[in-house]
Amino acid sequence: MTDRRRYALTKDLHWHLCGTRFRTKLKGGRWGPKMADYEQQITAIIESDPLRLQALRAVSQLGLTDCMIAAGFVRNAIWDSQYGLSSPLNDIDVVYFCRQDTAESRDQALQQQLNRLLPGLPWSVKNQARMHHNNGDRPYCNTLDAMQYWPEKQTSIGLSLDARGNIIVHHCFALSIQFDGTISRNPARSIEIFERRVINKGWLKTWPGLSVRR
Repeated sequence: MTDRRRYALTKDLHWHLCGTRFRTKLKGGRWGPKMADYEQQITAIIESDPLRLQALRAVSQLGLTDCMIAAGFVRNAIWDSQYGLSSPLNDIDVVYFCRQDTAESRDQALQQQLNRLLPGLPWSVKNQARMHHNNGDRPYCNTLDAMQYWPEKQTSIGLSLDARGNIIVHHCFALSIQFDGTISRNPARSIEIFERRVINKGWLKTWPGLSVRR
Protein backbone atom coordinates (compact mmCIF):
# COMPACT_ATOMS: atom_id res chain seq x y z
CA MET A 1 0.00 0.00 0.00
CA THR A 2 1.40 3.40 -0.95
CA ASP A 3 1.79 6.15 1.64
CA ARG A 4 -0.82 8.21 -0.24
CA ARG A 5 -3.33 5.33 -0.20
CA ARG A 6 -2.63 4.61 3.49
CA TYR A 7 -3.15 8.29 4.32
CA ALA A 8 -6.44 8.32 2.37
CA LEU A 9 -7.75 5.32 4.29
CA THR A 10 -6.72 6.83 7.63
CA LYS A 11 -8.32 10.14 6.71
CA ASP A 12 -11.51 8.35 5.60
CA LEU A 13 -11.75 6.41 8.84
CA HIS A 14 -11.20 9.59 10.85
CA TRP A 15 -14.03 11.30 8.94
CA HIS A 16 -16.42 8.45 9.69
CA LEU A 17 -15.51 8.33 13.36
CA CYS A 18 -15.63 12.09 13.88
CA GLY A 19 -18.34 13.02 11.43
CA THR A 20 -21.03 10.40 12.04
CA ARG A 21 -22.50 8.05 14.60
CA PHE A 22 -20.30 5.34 13.14
CA ARG A 23 -21.26 1.92 14.40
CA THR A 24 -21.49 -1.07 12.14
CA LYS A 25 -19.56 -0.53 8.92
CA LEU A 26 -17.79 1.96 6.70
CA LYS A 27 -19.46 3.73 3.80
CA GLY A 28 -20.56 1.36 1.07
CA GLY A 29 -20.49 -1.69 3.37
CA ARG A 30 -17.04 -2.63 2.16
CA TRP A 31 -16.45 -4.92 5.13
CA GLY A 32 -18.72 -7.44 3.48
CA PRO A 33 -22.20 -8.94 3.86
CA LYS A 34 -21.45 -10.94 7.03
CA MET A 35 -21.30 -7.90 9.30
CA ALA A 36 -24.84 -8.47 10.57
CA ASP A 37 -24.01 -12.13 11.22
CA TYR A 38 -21.08 -11.14 13.45
CA GLU A 39 -23.27 -8.66 15.32
CA GLN A 40 -25.85 -11.39 15.88
CA GLN A 41 -23.18 -13.75 17.20
CA ILE A 42 -21.90 -11.13 19.63
CA THR A 43 -25.43 -10.29 20.73
CA ALA A 44 -26.18 -13.97 21.35
CA ILE A 45 -23.00 -14.38 23.41
CA ILE A 46 -23.85 -11.42 25.63
CA GLU A 47 -27.53 -12.34 25.97
CA SER A 48 -26.46 -15.74 27.30
CA ASP A 49 -24.46 -14.02 30.08
CA PRO A 50 -26.81 -12.68 32.80
CA LEU A 51 -24.08 -10.72 34.59
CA ARG A 52 -22.99 -8.86 31.49
CA LEU A 53 -26.61 -8.04 30.70
CA GLN A 54 -27.07 -6.66 34.21
CA ALA A 55 -23.97 -4.52 33.76
CA LEU A 56 -25.28 -3.10 30.48
CA ARG A 57 -28.62 -2.27 32.09
CA ALA A 58 -26.89 -0.56 35.00
CA VAL A 59 -24.82 1.62 32.67
CA SER A 60 -27.88 2.55 30.63
CA GLN A 61 -29.43 3.96 33.81
CA LEU A 62 -26.68 6.59 33.98
CA GLY A 63 -28.20 8.34 30.99
CA LEU A 64 -24.83 9.29 29.51
CA THR A 65 -24.40 10.26 25.87
CA ASP A 66 -22.01 8.34 23.63
CA CYS A 67 -21.53 5.75 26.36
CA MET A 68 -20.77 2.03 26.23
CA ILE A 69 -19.01 -0.82 28.01
CA ALA A 70 -15.95 -1.65 25.97
CA ALA A 71 -12.69 -3.61 25.70
CA GLY A 72 -12.33 -6.89 27.60
CA PHE A 73 -15.98 -6.93 28.64
CA VAL A 74 -16.79 -7.78 25.02
CA ARG A 75 -13.53 -9.20 23.70
CA ASN A 76 -13.09 -11.75 26.46
CA ALA A 77 -16.68 -12.95 26.19
CA ILE A 78 -16.11 -13.68 22.50
CA TRP A 79 -12.86 -15.51 23.18
CA ASP A 80 -14.51 -17.53 25.96
CA SER A 81 -17.25 -18.54 23.55
CA GLN A 82 -14.73 -19.55 20.90
CA TYR A 83 -12.61 -21.68 23.21
CA GLY A 84 -15.26 -23.05 25.56
CA LEU A 85 -13.90 -21.20 28.59
CA SER A 86 -15.38 -19.05 31.36
CA SER A 87 -12.84 -16.44 32.37
CA PRO A 88 -13.53 -14.07 35.29
CA LEU A 89 -15.04 -10.66 34.60
CA ASN A 90 -12.05 -8.80 36.01
CA ASP A 91 -12.78 -5.33 34.66
CA ILE A 92 -15.77 -3.44 33.29
CA ASP A 93 -14.56 -0.46 31.28
CA VAL A 94 -17.30 2.14 30.91
CA VAL A 95 -16.35 4.81 28.38
CA TYR A 96 -18.29 7.91 27.41
CA PHE A 97 -17.69 11.32 25.86
CA CYS A 98 -18.53 14.68 27.43
CA ARG A 99 -16.56 17.86 26.71
CA GLN A 100 -18.61 19.94 29.14
CA ASP A 101 -17.29 18.22 32.28
CA THR A 102 -13.97 16.39 32.02
CA ALA A 103 -13.17 16.32 35.73
CA GLU A 104 -11.96 12.99 37.08
CA SER A 105 -14.25 13.56 40.03
CA ARG A 106 -17.23 13.12 37.74
CA ASP A 107 -15.93 9.72 36.62
CA GLN A 108 -15.48 8.73 40.25
CA ALA A 109 -19.03 9.83 41.09
CA LEU A 110 -20.39 7.79 38.18
CA GLN A 111 -18.35 4.80 39.29
CA GLN A 112 -19.82 5.09 42.79
CA GLN A 113 -23.28 5.25 41.27
CA LEU A 114 -22.62 2.02 39.39
CA ASN A 115 -21.32 0.42 42.59
CA ARG A 116 -24.65 1.25 44.21
CA LEU A 117 -26.66 -0.05 41.25
CA LEU A 118 -24.67 -3.26 40.88
CA PRO A 119 -22.20 -3.69 43.75
CA GLY A 120 -19.22 -5.97 43.84
CA LEU A 121 -18.19 -5.57 40.21
CA PRO A 122 -14.86 -4.10 38.95
CA TRP A 123 -16.24 -0.89 37.49
CA SER A 124 -14.00 1.64 35.77
CA VAL A 125 -15.42 4.84 34.23
CA LYS A 126 -13.44 7.13 31.92
CA ASN A 127 -14.53 10.21 29.99
CA GLN A 128 -12.75 9.93 26.64
CA ALA A 129 -12.92 13.69 26.12
CA ARG A 130 -9.83 14.06 28.32
CA MET A 131 -7.96 10.81 27.67
CA HIS A 132 -5.97 12.19 24.74
CA HIS A 133 -3.89 14.06 27.32
CA ASN A 134 -2.89 10.75 28.92
CA ASN A 135 -2.15 9.08 25.59
CA GLY A 136 -0.39 11.88 23.72
CA ASP A 137 -2.97 11.98 20.92
CA ARG A 138 -4.88 14.77 19.24
CA PRO A 139 -8.22 15.58 20.93
CA TYR A 140 -10.82 12.91 20.25
CA CYS A 141 -14.14 13.66 18.55
CA ASN A 142 -16.22 10.99 20.30
CA THR A 143 -15.88 7.67 22.08
CA LEU A 144 -15.30 5.57 18.97
CA ASP A 145 -12.68 8.02 17.78
CA ALA A 146 -10.81 7.46 21.05
CA MET A 147 -11.16 3.70 20.72
CA GLN A 148 -9.46 3.66 17.32
CA TYR A 149 -6.20 4.38 19.18
CA TRP A 150 -6.43 1.44 21.59
CA PRO A 151 -3.45 -0.94 21.30
CA GLU A 152 -5.31 -4.03 20.06
CA LYS A 153 -7.94 -4.11 17.34
CA GLN A 154 -9.93 -6.74 19.25
CA THR A 155 -10.07 -4.39 22.25
CA SER A 156 -11.64 -1.58 20.21
CA ILE A 157 -15.21 -2.80 20.57
CA GLY A 158 -18.07 -1.78 22.84
CA LEU A 159 -21.70 -2.45 23.65
CA SER A 160 -24.65 -0.34 24.71
CA LEU A 161 -28.41 -0.73 24.93
CA ASP A 162 -30.93 1.19 22.87
CA ALA A 163 -34.16 2.63 24.27
CA ARG A 164 -35.84 -0.77 23.93
CA GLY A 165 -33.04 -2.61 25.68
CA ASN A 166 -31.58 -4.13 22.52
CA ILE A 167 -27.82 -4.57 22.30
CA ILE A 168 -25.91 -2.23 19.98
CA VAL A 169 -22.42 -3.25 18.85
CA HIS A 170 -19.92 -0.39 18.38
CA HIS A 171 -16.56 -1.03 16.72
CA CYS A 172 -13.67 0.60 14.91
CA PHE A 173 -12.43 -2.40 12.92
CA ALA A 174 -14.04 -5.24 11.00
CA LEU A 175 -15.95 -7.54 13.34
CA SER A 176 -14.48 -10.59 11.59
CA ILE A 177 -11.22 -10.11 13.52
CA GLN A 178 -13.08 -10.79 16.77
CA PHE A 179 -13.54 -14.36 15.56
CA ASP A 180 -10.27 -15.12 13.75
CA GLY A 181 -8.33 -16.34 16.80
CA THR A 182 -5.80 -13.52 16.85
CA ILE A 183 -4.65 -10.63 18.99
CA SER A 184 -3.93 -7.95 16.40
CA ARG A 185 -1.82 -4.87 16.98
CA ASN A 186 -3.40 -1.55 16.15
CA PRO A 187 -0.81 0.39 14.08
CA ALA A 188 -1.81 3.52 15.98
CA ARG A 189 0.22 2.21 18.93
CA SER A 190 3.80 1.00 19.11
CA ILE A 191 4.86 -2.62 19.00
CA GLU A 192 6.46 -2.14 22.43
CA ILE A 193 3.15 -1.10 24.03
CA PHE A 194 1.34 -3.94 22.29
CA GLU A 195 3.82 -6.66 23.29
CA ARG A 196 3.96 -5.41 26.88
CA ARG A 197 0.19 -5.66 27.14
CA VAL A 198 0.10 -9.15 25.64
CA ILE A 199 2.53 -10.31 28.31
CA ASN A 200 1.06 -8.38 31.25
CA LYS A 201 -2.54 -9.32 30.46
CA GLY A 202 -1.69 -13.02 30.16
CA TRP A 203 -4.05 -13.51 27.22
CA LEU A 204 -2.05 -16.38 25.71
CA LYS A 205 -2.17 -18.23 29.03
CA THR A 206 -5.91 -17.80 29.43
CA TRP A 207 -6.69 -18.48 25.75
CA PRO A 208 -3.72 -20.53 24.46
CA GLY A 209 -5.38 -21.00 21.09
CA LEU A 210 -4.86 -17.34 20.25
CA SER A 211 -2.04 -16.18 18.02
CA VAL A 212 -0.38 -12.78 17.99
CA ARG A 213 -0.52 -10.62 14.89
CA ARG A 214 2.01 -7.76 15.05
